[in-house]
Amino acid sequence: MKQVAISLDAVREKNLMQLKKLNVVLFPVRYNDKYYADALASGEFTKLAYYSDICVGAIACRLEKKDPGAVRVYIMTLGVLAPYRGLGIGTELLNHVLEQCSKQSISEIYLHVQTNNDDAINFYKKFGFEVTETIQNYYTNITPPDCYVVSKHLEAQPRK
Repeated sequence: MKQVAISLDAVREKNLMQLKKLNVVLFPVRYNDKYYADALASGEFTKLAYYSDICVGAIACRLEKKDPGAVRVYIMTLGVLAPYRGLGIGTELLNHVLEQCSKQSISEIYLHVQTNNDDAINFYKKFGFEVTETIQNYYTNITPPDCYVVSKHLEAQPRK
């Protein structure tokens, strides 16, 4: 299998438009300013993916504080443009975030997935995520409006 150059880049003010453009194409939901502020604030947990220098995907996360002092990661969006799916780009993005979690001893990561999105559900299951809850009418203006909460508990790395 030919190894293709997939590179990840941090999201900053100057390339935030790339993330906005991807989201318009990839998701049936419009994201507000808070989404983009959270994405920028998450630092290493939000990345753009480039395939041969074309921006083709992104993962955007929000860090949520839990007590006492614990943080969990919420994957707001993870998407790859259709022609570039199946090339390992989503895997690369998710693995990057999972690695960041273990580096920072974050023990929980979760997201919402529309109940009819089998591709996404199966993708996350491959990484050990489990459907932990169903929320009725989570989405407005899209059908079905229900979602699953898909989450994964991570082993905290012992501090060296």
